Amino acid sequence: MVAPASVIPVAILTSIFLLVLGIGLKTTPRDATHLVRHPAQLLGSLAAIYIVMPAFAVAVAFAFDLHPAVKIALVALAVSPVPPFLPRKAIEAGGARDYTIGLLVAASALAIVCVPLAVEVVGWIFAKPFAMSTAATARLVVLSALAPLALGIALRQFAPSIAEQIARPVSTGSVALLVIAVVPLLLTSWQPMLSLIGNGTLLALAAFVAVGAMVGHLLGGPRPEEREVLALACGSRHPGIALAIAHANFPGEKNVLAALLLYLVIGALVAAPYLRWIRR
Repeated sequence: MVAPASVIPVAILTSIFLLVLGIGLKTTPRDATHLVRHPAQLLGSLAAIYIVMPAFAVAVAFAFDLHPAVKIALVALAVSPVPPFLPRKAIEAGGARDYTIGLLVAASALAIVCVPLAVEVVGWIFAKPFAMSTAATARLVVLSALAPLALGIALRQFAPSIAEQIARPVSTGSVALLVIAVVPLLLTSWQPMLSLIGNGTLLALAAFVAVGAMVGHLLGGPRPEEREVLALACGSRHPGIALAIAHANFPGEKNVLAALLLYLVIGALVAAPYLRWIRR
């Protein structure tokens, strides 16, 4: 019999693959290459994600006497690309589809280079030999974002009737599978999560999301439907890559997963007022 602990990561990865596949089934190649055709906007978006937010996270890590797991999680999140569930959230909030998909593709593809480089820079700042291999980053990015998106786009291009028929079941199934996988994880991790609270942990995590929303909203360009997308992207990051960075550099720190789960909970609470505001 397979242990639940080994089933949960597979279920989460499968749900993310299906989630992005469902997005790809409604996406065109022109959407995916949107930012390639707008290089100035691409540079501004990537600067907000890969320069401004990591700088803020490092400043917070120095300023607060946080639990080491929280510091590790915060900095690892800041140098990670946008999460694969960003498009669904952003598009449902009224974000521009072409910019949203273009940002996911550009940030994910460039993460293969940017993440290892950013990790080394952070290691230089903290005077420690941090590292994240390009191969490991590429594997996570391809499996969780680029491959399922490309598969969905290809199906839409070459088998549009099939893509239309399976789009809704795939999206619904991905969400159901994610809930089934994450709820047990939260139930088994609530005590470690509570143990991390204190010394400004909640404030630091909330500030990362709130400042990310502000930075993205200010730097996202003149179109409101693009500003809100970058706002969400700056404050929400890929937890899988953040966890991989943490495990590669701090294998002995067992509470990083709890810190990342706490971030996801705090992030959802902090982002909710912004989402309500932009929907108005």
